[in-house]
Amino acid sequence: MPHLTLEYSANLADAEHIGQLCNALARCLDAQRENEQRVYPLGGIRVRALRCEQYCIADGRPDAAFLHANLKIGAGRSEAAKKATGEALFALIKQHFATEFDQHGLALSLEINEFSEAGTWKHNNLHARLKA
Repeated sequence: MPHLTLEYSANLADAEHIGQLCNALARCLDAQRENEQRVYPLGGIRVRALRCEQYCIADGRPDAAFLHANLKIGAGRSEAAKKATGEALFALIKQHFATEFDQHGLALSLEINEFSEAGTWKHNNLHARLKA
């Protein structure tokens, strides 16, 4: 972990623009530090984007758009680390869509969900591969 899922309206951006955002958000997660230690292991970082073809925003105007980001992290990070992560990610998202925000209705949002390890199953060789 962390896993960041972006849901966005189809009228917001093309695949290249969203791909650039995914890469920037992954780098942002990797850059998070607390006491000079990584907050999130590199091998656990995932950023994915889901384009929503069917949606209705507010009053249904066709120029309204949205992006909602949901960050899932394992339990145990400090409140300061979670807050710093959220602020860094959301600032990046707002910056990425500044032009769109100025041009039409746009709703941007981010939430962080923390879960316990109980009830999760993982099979991952990325951590070991990154150490090699």
